[in-house]
Amino acid sequence: MRSSKKFSLLAIGAVSALTLSGCAAGTDGASGGALAEYDLSGITVSVGSKDFDEQLVLGEMMVAAFEAAGATVDNKVNLGGTNVARAALESGEIDIYMEYNGTGWTVHLGQEDPSFDPEVLTSGVAERDLAENGIVWVGRSPFNNTYGFVSSPELTEANGGGFTLTTMMEYVQANPDTIVCMESEFPSRPDGLILTETFTGIDLPDNQQRILDTGIIYTETADNNCDFGEVFTTDGRIPALGLTLVEDPGVNILYNVSGNIRSDKYNEAPEAFDGIINAILEPLDNVRMAELNGQVSAEGEDPADVARQFLVDEGLID
Repeated sequence: MRSSKKFSLLAIGAVSALTLSGCAAGTDGASGGALAEYDLSGITVSVGSKDFDEQLVLGEMMVAAFEAAGATVDNKVNLGGTNVARAALESGEIDIYMEYNGTGWTVHLGQEDPSFDPEVLTSGVAERDLAENGIVWVGRSPFNNTYGFVSSPELTEANGGGFTLTTMMEYVQANPDTIVCMESEFPSRPDGLILTETFTGIDLPDNQQRILDTGIIYTETADNNCDFGEVFTTDGRIPALGLTLVEDPGVNILYNVSGNIRSDKYNEAPEAFDGIINAILEPLDNVRMAELNGQVSAEGEDPADVARQFLVDEGLID
């Protein structure tokens, strides 16, 4: 959605500061201070998310955190895929969800050649998205949940160890019965399969592609029904199911997460939104995020429980 609205200086100022790991208040919160020090009383916030485990956990973190700060929260976590969540944000159905810088640059803004510097990429996305769509990007996670592939246990053993992207595609080309399982968006996304095909110079034939729901890819690959599976690299099911990541020399672009919030909602309490979101994201490196994801995907815990326990452990809520 394009917008011709004039945005306040508060939203514009957020762009220049968003790449910091946390503002002063947010840093205090992450080191044990209570999120209750941020005042969202009298503010209603509709929180959404995409429909996979990491997004559910991140969405529920915001729900609990905003409630702790006194907001009235409309919980709309688990909306659907990328396009569904973005459309809900642009239409005003939700006020905020967590989005990835690589997705913002290539999918929502239609840009090419993204930076491989997370600060530069997030700043570039934030400036464009605010100017063109009135969306404010707040904070940036240390973790980078990029796309990747895993090989099945049986194939990994037969290969004598893991694959690289190049050897994976060479194997697929040499063995026409090889099956690569992917989620529905991945073959057509500008930041998806085409990056591996371009890097290796090998196309993946349609008859060697199998489209599955995201979660099923992990179990089907672990059960050797998929030779390779497309995954998110911070997913806790990778170690839990004994899957082996295909080595990526830097082909797949960055996916650090930020809060995406409508500028009109952000301007109701910019310091509070900055502080809360930065406090949530600051501790989340790849290892920590994978652990939290694994509690949901591998251990079957409720995302809301995992999210709340994380906030308690970090001293952000009681």
